[in-house]
Amino acid sequence: MRKIGIIGAMEVEVSILKDEMAKNGGVKQSENGSLVFYEGSLKGMNVVVVKSGVGKVNAALCAQRLILQYGVDAVINSGIAGAMAKELKVFDMVASTDAVYHDVDASLWGYKVTQIPQMKVSEFPADKTLVDAALKAFAASSGAKEHKIITGRVASGDQFIAAAALKAKIEANCAPACVEMEGAAIAHACYMSQIPFLILRCVSDNADASAETTYNFNEKTAAEASAAVVLGILEILAA
Repeated sequence: MRKIGIIGAMEVEVSILKDEMAKNGGVKQSENGSLVFYEGSLKGMNVVVVKSGVGKVNAALCAQRLILQYGVDAVINSGIAGAMAKELKVFDMVASTDAVYHDVDASLWGYKVTQIPQMKVSEFPADKTLVDAALKAFAASSGAKEHKIITGRVASGDQFIAAAALKAKIEANCAPACVEMEGAAIAHACYMSQIPFLILRCVSDNADASAETTYNFNEKTAAEASAAVVLGILEILAA
């Protein structure tokens, strides 16, 4: 992996990475498709860091531009998520095994919920090398003293999940480890272009009635924790 694209949906999810790049010097900034891309070096790896904006379409367009215009040969999506797996607590982390859309429903025509009609694959598998690097990077991080990382499915949709009934429905349909709003779209774009990817998420809330309050308090800390593990991943890949 010679050049890694790193996507965060919000500024808080990429700011640490951009600051770290600036310390290394030689950051090239360019604007394309209403997105600002930052090219440089992190932990010995060539990287392109970009804020995609929130939601599936923004994320997919960003990933495709990274792949086609900036020539990245792997993509890491870093950020925050709502917990679905019962063992997850706030500030625990998830490294994706695969990603699905929890809000795709063509069941009226005989497809299972999450299945994209006429596609061979709707469960987009993450890259094992990147997953393994995430587990190693987390184990070496300061967060490992109090929190844990699990591997599991990431489910994405254009909804902020903050209701018990909706959370239960998503659990029944696809049993994800966490829910968020971009990962599956990035995974989809990477799958179509045959580019390895990883979705890395730090839990900011429990995707239930308390989500609005806990999210607001935990957003920055969770985003920074995810970015710190990304730096560890890059160091492992560069070794």
